[in-house]
Amino acid sequence: MLGERPLRINVFDHYQERHSFIHQLDPRTKVILTFGYILSIVLVPDGAWLGFFLAWILLVAMTLSARLKLTFALMRAFVVIPFMLAAIPLLFSTQGEPLIGSSILGWDWVVTDTGLIRFVSIVIRSLLSVQMAVLLTGTTRFPDILHALRHLRVPNVLVTVTAFMYRYLFVLVDEATRLIRGRQSRSAYRKDQSGGLSVSQKARVTGNMVGQLFIRSIERSERVYNAMVARGYRDQFLTINPHTLTRTDWFTIMTWLILIVVVHEISQ
Repeated sequence: MLGERPLRINVFDHYQERHSFIHQLDPRTKVILTFGYILSIVLVPDGAWLGFFLAWILLVAMTLSARLKLTFALMRAFVVIPFMLAAIPLLFSTQGEPLIGSSILGWDWVVTDTGLIRFVSIVIRSLLSVQMAVLLTGTTRFPDILHALRHLRVPNVLVTVTAFMYRYLFVLVDEATRLIRGRQSRSAYRKDQSGGLSVSQKARVTGNMVGQLFIRSIERSERVYNAMVARGYRDQFLTINPHTLTRTDWFTIMTWLILIVVVHEISQ
């Protein structure tokens, strides 16, 4: 049988088109709500389970207001789990009452109650913060987020680097798709074959493809930049979407900040 299964690559865009109250807010409002929520989560003390629960309730309310599924942000937040492994040493290095102990390779590993509380708190903070960020990208187009950051006086260099990073993710995906499609069109295998390329051969093919992808990406990035300059690019991105803070936006910001303060006070 010739060919392989078609390639599926995530296009990094999680925006969901909806007609909701959250979608209609100004992008600056949603950015302020997101950063205010993440800051409040960071300031919640370790072990303040009621505060974390109330913060999660606010997140659920935002998700329902945006007419999105409750699992929309939750499933995408698990991407931070590998990064949470860096907090595992807190289980053993934090002073407190011992809960579980074991001796491995001559070292005594003891999990303390304080370490466990701190670790679980970090995990909850990470999941809630990422869910809120995912909710922002799911209700706001990425160019609008960039314009909101520019309006909020975020350094222009940071906004420009973020914009190009997002743009060239698609360029890399496009180039990688071409390379893999070319490899598939030049290769054939039978379905009843039990063998295939060895590990070393697969590593060599992958290394060659990565090198080609790097060279092609540089060449294409130069062509894209020259095309942007030819079309009038002057270190800023323009948009046809009007960005105006209305009374609804100001009311939403004030209400959200009050709710955040209430949650923080309850968690103390």
